[in-house]
Amino acid sequence: MYSELVRLGPIVVRSYGVMLAVSFFVGMMIVSARSRKAGIPSEFAVNLALLVIISGVAGARVTYALYHWSEFAGSPFDIFNPFGSSEGFGIAGLNLQGGLVLSFASAIAYCRKKHQPILAVFDLFSPVVALGIFLTRIGCFLNGCCFGTECHLPWAVHFPQGSIPHSYLGDVPLHPTQLYSSLYGLMLFFLLTYLDNRKRFTGLTFSLFLIVEAFFRFLIEYVRFYEPEMWTELFGISFTWNHIVAIIMFLAGISMLLVFRRKAIKPVRL
Repeated sequence: MYSELVRLGPIVVRSYGVMLAVSFFVGMMIVSARSRKAGIPSEFAVNLALLVIISGVAGARVTYALYHWSEFAGSPFDIFNPFGSSEGFGIAGLNLQGGLVLSFASAIAYCRKKHQPILAVFDLFSPVVALGIFLTRIGCFLNGCCFGTECHLPWAVHFPQGSIPHSYLGDVPLHPTQLYSSLYGLMLFFLLTYLDNRKRFTGLTFSLFLIVEAFFRFLIEYVRFYEPEMWTELFGISFTWNHIVAIIMFLAGISMLLVFRRKAIKPVRL
Protein backbone atom coordinates (compact mmCIF):
# COMPACT_ATOMS: atom_id res chain seq x y z
CA MET A 1 0.00 0.00 0.00
CA TYR A 2 1.05 3.60 -0.50
CA SER A 3 -1.48 5.93 1.12
CA GLU A 4 0.42 9.21 0.69
CA LEU A 5 1.97 10.43 -2.54
CA VAL A 6 3.12 13.88 -1.37
CA ARG A 7 3.11 15.64 2.01
CA LEU A 8 3.79 19.39 2.17
CA GLY A 9 3.20 20.54 5.72
CA PRO A 10 -0.53 20.15 6.47
CA ILE A 11 -1.30 19.35 2.82
CA VAL A 12 -1.35 15.65 2.01
CA VAL A 13 -1.89 14.30 -1.49
CA ARG A 14 -3.38 10.87 -0.88
CA SER A 15 -3.39 8.03 -3.37
CA TYR A 16 -7.10 7.51 -2.80
CA GLY A 17 -7.83 11.13 -3.68
CA VAL A 18 -5.70 10.87 -6.83
CA MET A 19 -7.54 7.72 -7.97
CA LEU A 20 -10.86 9.40 -7.20
CA ALA A 21 -9.84 12.38 -9.35
CA VAL A 22 -8.68 10.06 -12.15
CA SER A 23 -12.01 8.22 -12.09
CA PHE A 24 -13.90 11.53 -12.30
CA PHE A 25 -11.77 12.78 -15.21
CA VAL A 26 -11.99 9.54 -17.19
CA GLY A 27 -15.69 9.23 -16.42
CA MET A 28 -16.47 12.72 -17.69
CA MET A 29 -14.58 12.06 -20.92
CA ILE A 30 -16.54 8.85 -21.53
CA VAL A 31 -19.86 10.47 -20.63
CA SER A 32 -19.19 13.38 -22.98
CA ALA A 33 -18.40 11.02 -25.88
CA ARG A 34 -21.32 8.65 -25.19
CA SER A 35 -23.82 11.48 -24.73
CA ARG A 36 -23.38 12.71 -28.30
CA LYS A 37 -24.10 9.24 -29.67
CA ALA A 38 -27.16 8.91 -27.42
CA GLY A 39 -28.62 12.22 -28.58
CA ILE A 40 -28.24 13.79 -25.14
CA PRO A 41 -26.79 17.33 -25.03
CA SER A 42 -23.11 17.13 -24.16
CA GLU A 43 -23.28 20.22 -21.94
CA PHE A 44 -26.13 18.69 -19.94
CA ALA A 45 -24.22 15.40 -19.55
CA VAL A 46 -21.06 17.13 -18.30
CA ASN A 47 -23.01 19.30 -15.84
CA LEU A 48 -24.84 16.24 -14.60
CA ALA A 49 -21.54 14.41 -14.19
CA LEU A 50 -20.25 17.26 -11.99
CA LEU A 51 -23.45 17.16 -9.94
CA VAL A 52 -23.17 13.39 -9.55
CA ILE A 53 -19.55 13.73 -8.43
CA ILE A 54 -20.32 16.38 -5.80
CA SER A 55 -23.46 14.71 -4.48
CA GLY A 56 -21.74 11.31 -4.53
CA VAL A 57 -18.85 12.49 -2.37
CA ALA A 58 -21.24 14.34 -0.04
CA GLY A 59 -23.53 11.34 0.32
CA ALA A 60 -20.61 8.97 0.85
CA ARG A 61 -19.14 11.25 3.50
CA VAL A 62 -22.40 11.79 5.40
CA THR A 63 -23.15 8.06 5.38
CA TYR A 64 -19.66 7.29 6.69
CA ALA A 65 -20.16 9.86 9.44
CA LEU A 66 -23.50 8.34 10.45
CA TYR A 67 -21.92 4.89 10.66
CA HIS A 68 -19.00 6.29 12.70
CA TRP A 69 -20.80 8.99 14.65
CA SER A 70 -18.57 8.57 17.71
CA GLU A 71 -15.77 10.18 15.67
CA PHE A 72 -17.84 13.30 14.93
CA ALA A 73 -20.25 13.66 17.87
CA GLY A 74 -18.04 16.25 19.53
CA SER A 75 -17.43 18.23 16.33
CA PRO A 76 -19.98 17.59 13.52
CA PHE A 77 -18.35 20.30 11.38
CA ASP A 78 -15.39 17.95 10.87
CA ILE A 79 -17.57 15.85 8.57
CA PHE A 80 -16.74 18.30 5.77
CA ASN A 81 -13.84 20.17 7.35
CA PRO A 82 -10.64 19.36 5.39
CA PHE A 83 -8.56 20.60 8.34
CA GLY A 84 -10.38 18.46 10.88
CA SER A 85 -8.26 15.37 10.38
CA SER A 86 -5.37 14.76 12.71
CA GLU A 87 -3.46 13.42 9.72
CA GLY A 88 -3.31 16.71 7.84
CA PHE A 89 -5.39 18.45 5.20
CA GLY A 90 -8.06 16.34 3.57
CA ILE A 91 -11.20 14.31 4.17
CA ALA A 92 -10.82 10.59 4.90
CA GLY A 93 -13.68 8.15 5.18
CA LEU A 94 -16.37 7.54 2.54
CA ASN A 95 -19.17 5.01 2.07
CA LEU A 96 -19.92 4.02 -1.53
CA GLN A 97 -23.54 3.01 -0.96
CA GLY A 98 -24.47 6.38 0.52
CA GLY A 99 -22.78 8.13 -2.38
CA LEU A 100 -24.74 6.11 -4.94
CA VAL A 101 -28.09 6.84 -3.27
CA LEU A 102 -27.58 10.61 -3.17
CA SER A 103 -26.12 10.63 -6.69
CA PHE A 104 -29.19 8.86 -8.09
CA ALA A 105 -31.55 11.25 -6.27
CA SER A 106 -29.66 14.32 -7.50
CA ALA A 107 -29.53 12.97 -11.06
CA ILE A 108 -33.28 12.36 -11.13
CA ALA A 109 -34.00 15.89 -9.91
CA TYR A 110 -31.62 17.43 -12.46
CA CYS A 111 -33.02 15.37 -15.35
CA ARG A 112 -36.54 16.50 -14.46
CA LYS A 113 -35.45 20.11 -14.23
CA LYS A 114 -33.77 19.98 -17.66
CA HIS A 115 -36.52 17.82 -19.22
CA GLN A 116 -34.13 15.02 -20.20
CA PRO A 117 -35.11 11.31 -20.39
CA ILE A 118 -34.17 9.84 -17.01
CA LEU A 119 -33.88 6.22 -18.13
CA ALA A 120 -31.71 7.01 -21.15
CA VAL A 121 -29.45 9.17 -18.99
CA PHE A 122 -29.11 6.48 -16.32
CA ASP A 123 -28.29 3.89 -18.98
CA LEU A 124 -25.63 6.27 -20.24
CA PHE A 125 -24.02 6.71 -16.81
CA SER A 126 -24.23 3.14 -15.47
CA PRO A 127 -21.11 1.71 -17.21
CA VAL A 128 -19.18 4.83 -16.22
CA VAL A 129 -20.08 4.37 -12.56
CA ALA A 130 -18.83 0.78 -12.78
CA LEU A 131 -15.53 2.03 -14.20
CA GLY A 132 -15.36 4.49 -11.30
CA ILE A 133 -15.65 1.58 -8.87
CA PHE A 134 -12.72 -0.12 -10.61
CA LEU A 135 -10.46 2.94 -10.28
CA THR A 136 -11.44 4.16 -6.81
CA ARG A 137 -11.13 0.72 -5.22
CA ILE A 138 -7.50 0.66 -6.33
CA GLY A 139 -7.21 3.87 -4.31
CA CYS A 140 -8.80 2.07 -1.36
CA PHE A 141 -6.16 -0.66 -1.57
CA LEU A 142 -3.32 1.87 -1.70
CA ASN A 143 -4.86 3.75 1.22
CA GLY A 144 -5.49 0.61 3.27
CA CYS A 145 -9.17 1.35 3.90
CA CYS A 146 -12.17 -0.94 3.18
CA PHE A 147 -10.02 -3.94 4.06
CA GLY A 148 -11.14 -7.51 4.54
CA THR A 149 -11.31 -10.06 7.33
CA GLU A 150 -8.68 -12.68 8.11
CA CYS A 151 -7.94 -14.90 5.14
CA HIS A 152 -5.65 -17.90 4.54
CA LEU A 153 -6.09 -18.24 0.80
CA PRO A 154 -3.04 -17.95 -1.51
CA TRP A 155 -3.90 -14.37 -2.49
CA ALA A 156 -4.27 -13.05 1.07
CA VAL A 157 -2.43 -9.79 1.74
CA HIS A 158 -0.50 -8.35 4.70
CA PHE A 159 -0.67 -4.62 5.43
CA PRO A 160 2.36 -2.96 7.06
CA GLN A 161 2.63 -1.70 10.61
CA GLY A 162 1.07 1.74 10.96
CA SER A 163 -1.60 1.05 8.35
CA ILE A 164 -5.32 1.12 9.10
CA PRO A 165 -5.78 -2.69 8.85
CA HIS A 166 -2.75 -3.32 11.08
CA SER A 167 -4.12 -0.99 13.77
CA TYR A 168 -7.37 -2.96 13.90
CA LEU A 169 -6.30 -6.58 13.32
CA GLY A 170 -2.53 -6.69 13.64
CA ASP A 171 -0.20 -8.54 11.30
CA VAL A 172 -2.62 -11.15 9.94
CA PRO A 173 -3.37 -12.12 6.32
CA LEU A 174 -6.53 -10.46 5.04
CA HIS A 175 -8.94 -10.72 2.15
CA PRO A 176 -7.98 -8.04 -0.44
CA THR A 177 -11.60 -6.87 -0.61
CA GLN A 178 -10.55 -3.65 -2.33
CA LEU A 179 -9.09 -5.62 -5.23
CA TYR A 180 -12.12 -7.91 -5.33
CA SER A 181 -14.28 -4.81 -5.76
CA SER A 182 -11.91 -3.26 -8.29
CA LEU A 183 -11.88 -6.37 -10.48
CA TYR A 184 -15.65 -6.61 -10.18
CA GLY A 185 -16.03 -2.97 -11.25
CA LEU A 186 -13.89 -3.54 -14.35
CA MET A 187 -15.85 -6.65 -15.33
CA LEU A 188 -19.14 -4.84 -14.76
CA PHE A 189 -17.98 -1.94 -16.93
CA PHE A 190 -17.28 -4.24 -19.89
CA LEU A 191 -20.50 -6.20 -19.33
CA LEU A 192 -22.72 -3.11 -19.17
CA THR A 193 -20.98 -1.48 -22.14
CA TYR A 194 -21.51 -4.63 -24.20
CA LEU A 195 -25.16 -5.00 -23.19
CA ASP A 196 -25.90 -1.29 -23.56
CA ASN A 197 -24.96 -1.48 -27.24
CA ARG A 198 -27.35 -4.41 -27.72
CA LYS A 199 -30.19 -3.61 -25.32
CA ARG A 200 -33.77 -4.13 -26.46
CA PHE A 201 -35.35 -1.48 -24.26
CA THR A 202 -34.36 1.67 -22.40
CA GLY A 203 -33.64 1.14 -18.72
CA LEU A 204 -32.08 -2.31 -19.13
CA THR A 205 -28.51 -1.16 -18.45
CA PHE A 206 -29.43 0.76 -15.31
CA SER A 207 -31.61 -2.06 -13.96
CA LEU A 208 -28.81 -4.58 -14.43
CA PHE A 209 -26.35 -2.24 -12.74
CA LEU A 210 -28.55 -2.07 -9.63
CA ILE A 211 -29.07 -5.83 -9.56
CA VAL A 212 -25.43 -6.83 -10.04
CA GLU A 213 -24.05 -4.10 -7.76
CA ALA A 214 -26.47 -5.06 -4.98
CA PHE A 215 -25.73 -8.78 -5.33
CA PHE A 216 -21.96 -8.27 -5.25
CA ARG A 217 -22.10 -5.82 -2.33
CA PHE A 218 -24.28 -8.19 -0.32
CA LEU A 219 -21.77 -11.01 -0.72
CA ILE A 220 -18.58 -9.06 -0.12
CA GLU A 221 -19.91 -7.66 3.16
CA TYR A 222 -19.23 -11.05 4.75
CA VAL A 223 -15.47 -10.90 4.05
CA ARG A 224 -15.05 -7.17 4.70
CA PHE A 225 -14.04 -5.93 8.14
CA TYR A 226 -16.42 -3.72 10.11
CA GLU A 227 -16.42 -2.48 13.66
CA PRO A 228 -18.85 -4.37 15.95
CA GLU A 229 -21.30 -1.44 15.99
CA MET A 230 -21.77 -1.80 12.23
CA TRP A 231 -23.26 -5.29 12.69
CA THR A 232 -26.73 -6.14 13.90
CA GLU A 233 -28.77 -9.33 14.14
CA LEU A 234 -32.32 -10.34 13.26
CA PHE A 235 -33.78 -13.85 13.70
CA GLY A 236 -30.29 -15.13 14.38
CA ILE A 237 -28.88 -13.74 11.10
CA SER A 238 -26.00 -11.24 11.30
CA PHE A 239 -25.88 -8.39 8.78
CA THR A 240 -24.62 -4.85 8.30
CA TRP A 241 -26.67 -1.82 7.36
CA ASN A 242 -25.08 -2.02 3.92
CA HIS A 243 -26.85 -5.37 3.54
CA ILE A 244 -30.16 -3.56 3.95
CA VAL A 245 -29.21 -1.02 1.29
CA ALA A 246 -28.10 -3.84 -1.03
CA ILE A 247 -31.41 -5.69 -0.60
CA ILE A 248 -33.37 -2.51 -1.40
CA MET A 249 -31.21 -1.88 -4.48
CA PHE A 250 -31.66 -5.47 -5.66
CA LEU A 251 -35.44 -5.40 -5.30
CA ALA A 252 -35.58 -1.99 -6.99
CA GLY A 253 -33.47 -3.29 -9.89
CA ILE A 254 -35.67 -6.36 -10.38
CA SER A 255 -38.85 -4.26 -10.25
CA MET A 256 -37.48 -1.73 -12.72
CA LEU A 257 -36.34 -4.48 -15.08
CA LEU A 258 -39.83 -5.97 -15.19
CA VAL A 259 -41.54 -2.60 -15.62
CA PHE A 260 -39.14 -1.29 -18.27
CA ARG A 261 -39.33 -4.56 -20.17
CA ARG A 262 -43.11 -4.33 -20.28
CA LYS A 263 -43.05 -0.70 -21.44
CA ALA A 264 -40.37 -1.59 -24.02
CA ILE A 265 -39.20 1.98 -24.67
CA LYS A 266 -37.11 1.87 -27.85
CA PRO A 267 -33.45 2.44 -26.97
CA VAL A 268 -30.85 4.60 -28.69
CA ARG A 269 -27.96 2.50 -30.00
CA LEU A 270 -24.55 3.87 -29.02
